[in-house]
Amino acid sequence: MTFDRLGVPARLVAALADHGVVTPFPIQAATLPDSLAGRDVLGRGQTGSGKTYAFVLPALARLAADPAPPRPGRPRALILVPTRELAEQIATAMAPLARAMSLRAMTVYGGVGPQPQIAGLRAGVDVLIACPGRLADHIAAGHARLDAVSVTVLDEADHMADLGFLPAVTRLLDQTPRDGQRLLFSATLDGGVNVLVRRFLHDPVTHSVDPPSSSVTTMAHHVLHVAPATRLAVLVDLASAPGRTLVFTRTKRGATRLTRQLVAEGVPAVELHGNLGQSARTRNLLAFARGSAATLVATDVAARGIHVDDVALVVHADPPTEHKAYLHRSGRTARAGASGTVITLMTDEQVGDVRDITRKAGITATITRVGPGHPLLAELAPGKRTFVAPPATAPAARPARGRRTAETTPRPAKAVRTRGRPAASATQQPVAVKTGGAAAFSAGTRAGRRRGR
Repeated sequence: MTFDRLGVPARLVAALADHGVVTPFPIQAATLPDSLAGRDVLGRGQTGSGKTYAFVLPALARLAADPAPPRPGRPRALILVPTRELAEQIATAMAPLARAMSLRAMTVYGGVGPQPQIAGLRAGVDVLIACPGRLADHIAAGHARLDAVSVTVLDEADHMADLGFLPAVTRLLDQTPRDGQRLLFSATLDGGVNVLVRRFLHDPVTHSVDPPSSSVTTMAHHVLHVAPATRLAVLVDLASAPGRTLVFTRTKRGATRLTRQLVAEGVPAVELHGNLGQSARTRNLLAFARGSAATLVATDVAARGIHVDDVALVVHADPPTEHKAYLHRSGRTARAGASGTVITLMTDEQVGDVRDITRKAGITATITRVGPGHPLLAELAPGKRTFVAPPATAPAARPARGRRTAETTPRPAKAVRTRGRPAASATQQPVAVKTGGAAAFSAGTRAGRRRGR
């Protein structure tokens, strides 16, 4: 199957080929015939299954078929997402395709000043990629209207429900034309997602497709039973291996504390969480993507928004609170057919919770009691790096205005690891980093930061 046989316009097919994308993923092959035909589509696919192109391509094709220029403050297509990082990931994937069709896209989310966004909206935009809170602020201020939207996309709909965005999403969808096309993509289709489906989708076609390599069956899952006193030493052993390592903590303060501890032990690490200003989040994610910081310590804000190729290891330093979070966190590795390892650290008090989470997630994990220097750590994270010098740190990053925090952001080390994994080949998962283009319109108010992070 090829994109042109699915009905994708020739200019989009050529733009995809220019970026090494020639074969559709299963979720794309399943949904594109219906979405390109104008049907409402309900798509389910696990993280890493290629959902982005499944809605970007039909949205751009629909707009290109109607050459009318956008009017000030009235976007022609709307893509709603739960996090800033996911908005930028979509903008990065869409940028070359939009240029090929002479269409303009921009992002709207909280975290920085609103004026560039306001200017972008006034100039007119074809595709608006937005977090619900900040978009609602612009509408309330009269800078945007949704009455010209001909296609609306909800990406990661279940995550928006989990974050409590359903009321805001409902109010926004109520402002879009009732006869417009609506595409909803999600990893799960239960709970609050069903509410949106019943209210806003008209006779939708449902497609449920797992990624080419199911995260449950192709990842290696391990649970390491550790003593609280040795937890940090075990984490240092794991994070000192070649390749990118993504470490999840439960709290923002815990992410900052662990990042500092890893840096002190000679591991180049940066943090990502909601207490950081947008510039710090972008800088740290860029350092992780480029490899100057091989370890990223993140809260669940990153579970859906990080799309970086070649993440070799995901470590749940703090076990997640429920099984869906486990799957979404773990899905940052083994993307686009690659392999990966997922490790959960578990103390005596967490045994029951971890067993319940893994059971509900449908995975069978190998449980091993370990301490620093255990042979299994060398197997899970082989080839420890050697550093010429400990990584340097920068002064504390300024948090977003209106937030009080004592946390700092280490600047990633300038020295890179002496050996690591080979560079990833071209895939359908572009690096989720954008320092210009659509990001130039990214900004925020205090209220937008609270609702659009």
